[in-house]
Amino acid sequence: MDTKNLTAEKIAEKIISGERLTRKDDVGFFLTTPLEELQHGAHLIQKNFCGNHIDLCTIINGKSGRCGEDCKYCAQSARHKTGIDEYNFLPAKEILTAAKVNEKFGVNRFSIVTSGRALSGKDFDKAIAAYELLRKNLKIDLCASHGILTAEQFKRLRAAGVKSYHHNIETSRRFFPQICTTHTFDDRINTIKLAQKFGLNVCSGGIIGMGENFSDRIDMAFELAELKIESIPINALMAVKGTALENLSPLSAEEILRTIAIFRFINPTANIRLAAGRKLLPDKGASAFLNGASASITGNMLTTSGTTIKGDLEILQSLGLTNRD
Repeated sequence: MDTKNLTAEKIAEKIISGERLTRKDDVGFFLTTPLEELQHGAHLIQKNFCGNHIDLCTIINGKSGRCGEDCKYCAQSARHKTGIDEYNFLPAKEILTAAKVNEKFGVNRFSIVTSGRALSGKDFDKAIAAYELLRKNLKIDLCASHGILTAEQFKRLRAAGVKSYHHNIETSRRFFPQICTTHTFDDRINTIKLAQKFGLNVCSGGIIGMGENFSDRIDMAFELAELKIESIPINALMAVKGTALENLSPLSAEEILRTIAIFRFINPTANIRLAAGRKLLPDKGASAFLNGASASITGNMLTTSGTTIKGDLEILQSLGLTNRD
């Protein structure tokens, strides 16, 4: 796309008409355009492709702590001393109880998240049993997040009623080795492609504010576009004491909002999902829902979001938005 001398609004109109930004294009306007103008363009794109719908999902921490990976941001890594609760895979009935509450509130999707490089053995069997129980008793869509899995495991998840798989790429290919060394960026990409091969919709995004720059964020956005990711969570780092990134300062609201708008331009049809760090935004992210973000993780989370399901539904109603089809 030729972006030379075009306003963000004109570029948005080109995207709406079917053109797409690529790595070859001049995207310098992302950083030079005033935030309000960039957000206006993101709003036009979001309105066209997402309408008034905001997708809400919730998660439960199904297995906590004792992870052997060295991801610098993670409170659950055994290499960090964060004082978090550590426990094995939760009983299926306990997960069902939590899922029922979330379904009653009207969220769109419920996910079980577990710590570790990969869920395996008896723990994975327990996860399958839990998903089968959820599918039998609930209508809510099911999502899973269990690390780097095998083809057979994805096949079993699909058969158990799981429709989506969450697996973040976290950051750009260039910056990834600065964040994790116990597995590679390609390990994550290959896992995503394998999940897609078995018919799972993939939710994949990352964390901003870990020391990367805007070029890294733009590269991450293009990587996700090339993978045809349908749901992209954007987490703003909330540095946890005891992790390797504990001394990093939080991003400004303006930087987070600009990043959300950029992701909307590059991934126009995807759900750009607010995740951790929402409390860094004004009005708990209300303005973001009108300017690029078409989804959010809500309710009880692994990291503090500063929101509740009830609060989010009230925000959406006040904005003329809905999580209902």
